[in-house]
Amino acid sequence: MNSTALRATFGQCKAELLRTVRNRRFVIFSVIMPVIFYFIFTNTVPSDTKVGNVDWSSYYLMSMTVYGIVGASLTSFAQRLSKERTQGWLSLLRITPLPTWSYVTSKVMAQGLINLTIVLIMFMVGGFVKHVDMSASQWLTSGLFIWLGGFTFMGIGTLIGSIKNADFVQVLSMICYMGLSMLGGLWFPVESMSDTMQKIAHATPTYRLGQGAWDAVAGASVDWNGVLILIGYVAVFLALSSYIMKKQEAI
Repeated sequence: MNSTALRATFGQCKAELLRTVRNRRFVIFSVIMPVIFYFIFTNTVPSDTKVGNVDWSSYYLMSMTVYGIVGASLTSFAQRLSKERTQGWLSLLRITPLPTWSYVTSKVMAQGLINLTIVLIMFMVGGFVKHVDMSASQWLTSGLFIWLGGFTFMGIGTLIGSIKNADFVQVLSMICYMGLSMLGGLWFPVESMSDTMQKIAHATPTYRLGQGAWDAVAGASVDWNGVLILIGYVAVFLALSSYIMKKQEAI
């Protein structure tokens, strides 16, 4: 890795961050909506409500933080990828000095920073505005799990973004975003669902990402089955997106 490629990677990462921040869809769905929903549902549900052994304000903070992370990957990341492919951006990159690994690394770095920002914003809202009371280890463990697990949805975003029709991607990403959020128990606890819906919820990546954070807040140990399921989703989605992109390039 030479210094020129490294500078190019950071430059591309900076450009990705600026594009994302200027995207109104990202700001609305990944920052504003989670905060609004958090205030609505924590103000309408009695303050002494608990889900398992977790206070409702803490539980729902984790839910809405995951909701924001999912939105960043599906309503922003996927659509950027699709537009770049439609506009021939990737083909143009091949004739520039920018290495392929640099382009990929900048994407991952930028999305990682974006996800971290969402976590920090939501946690500051919960801590300073709603006065969520958790220990330092609970804040750190739940935040770290959400941040790391959020990369799972980059895999989903990459798969959706492999579709070259940007208008279709916009619709599909919103359907996946809302559908996975509802089925995964981010809007309301899975415990309130029927037995059949609970089984479906447990198979979703949104539930597994939320589960890790909910368990951390409750002081429970990590459910490694859930972690393996998230890893499995990443592997499957990245493999499918890689296959689709290679087929498209061959054509």
